[in-house]
Amino acid sequence: MRIALAILAFLLLTAEIPLAERRSGYEFMGRETRAMQDDDTTNPALLWVLDGEALFKSNCSSCHADLKGVAARYPKAGVSLDQKINHALKSKFAYESRELLALTAYVAKQSKGMPIEMEWNEANRPFLERGRATFFRRQGQLNLACAQCHDDNWGKQLAGSVIPQAHPTGYPIYRLEWQGLGSVQRRFRNCLIGVRAEPYAYGAPEYVELEMYLMWRARGMKLETPAVRP
Repeated sequence: MRIALAILAFLLLTAEIPLAERRSGYEFMGRETRAMQDDDTTNPALLWVLDGEALFKSNCSSCHADLKGVAARYPKAGVSLDQKINHALKSKFAYESRELLALTAYVAKQSKGMPIEMEWNEANRPFLERGRATFFRRQGQLNLACAQCHDDNWGKQLAGSVIPQAHPTGYPIYRLEWQGLGSVQRRFRNCLIGVRAEPYAYGAPEYVELEMYLMWRARGMKLETPAVRP
């Protein structure tokens, strides 16, 4: 089994973007947007982080103290960070609600600057394999796969924007297009709608598995939450 996993990992490594060529979406942004992300006094996502801090203190602090490194290890076993947070709450928040986004952003910010940890091991393997299949599967009326944009054409222009490599290093992120904070699942839905495919419901296993695979691709890269993007 270990030999088979090692062979699979080798094949995946040869297919993905080489480690030395990995780039955060931050590197494709203009100077003004970078400056907005870098300065907590101008980063609009900090409004959500402050709300998240208040929610954490009133709902979570009695059980959880040290959050450093937590976000760098999620998703885990098919559960995303926002799902884990919601499971621990007595009163559940809806996906993409301000409360859940705020709590997730606050928790993730405690790991800002830390390297992403995601191993291709026996426990993670089935989720990562399904996430990888989704990434390479052609979908929608346009018959496009995630890999065709983010592996084959990263750095090029699409509708006036630079195509990034799809490393989820800064979620939840503040997108200028949205004028608000959003999860990686919201971004996935945008892409599916863009290729004219039927999007999954929020919280669907397909989204969590895809996020898990993308975090594996981004292993070793630093978390930027809360990031800002165009």
